[in-house]
Amino acid sequence: MRNDAPAPRHACSRHVVLVGPMGSGKTTLGRALATRLGLAFRDVDARIAADAGCDIPVIFANEGEAGFRARESRVLAEVLDGEPAVIATGGGAVLADTNRMAMRDAGRVVYLLVDSATQLTRLAGDTGRPLLDAPDRARRLADLQAIREPLYRDVAHHLFDSSALSPDAAAAALADLLATAEGSRE
Repeated sequence: MRNDAPAPRHACSRHVVLVGPMGSGKTTLGRALATRLGLAFRDVDARIAADAGCDIPVIFANEGEAGFRARESRVLAEVLDGEPAVIATGGGAVLADTNRMAMRDAGRVVYLLVDSATQLTRLAGDTGRPLLDAPDRARRLADLQAIREPLYRDVAHHLFDSSALSPDAAAAALADLLATAEGSRE
């Protein structure tokens, strides 16, 4: 059987954990990065929905944000306890101190920066994000960013601007950044 996937360039011995706001590319870039690094890809939000048997807006409607955050912390801990992977966290995973400590201890944490115009474009038409259900999406995103920005920066080992590059180009650049960082630690 032929495998057309590119050979792993920079396999990691620990997790690569992606944090950042909605629309920063954690899932899209995460998949491309996992392929490039030869690692599994784990999406915390997707796993929460799969475990619950319903989508995230239903969890929010039935359990509120607190119920969702409890599920998020549990699933994140399980994923971090697994084999090395590229892990896409939800935008609010950084809100809990225990989550931030666990992410930093489990691997390299990358804060995906995104400019507000790109973020709004990427999220246009997205109805699956309960915290974005607001009359003024730009204002809601800015408010969330004001709260979460210091937490993203606090937990991150690396900052990476995901605004301008295609997912494949971003994955290549981020893989190179991680390889350089790994090499400098040896």
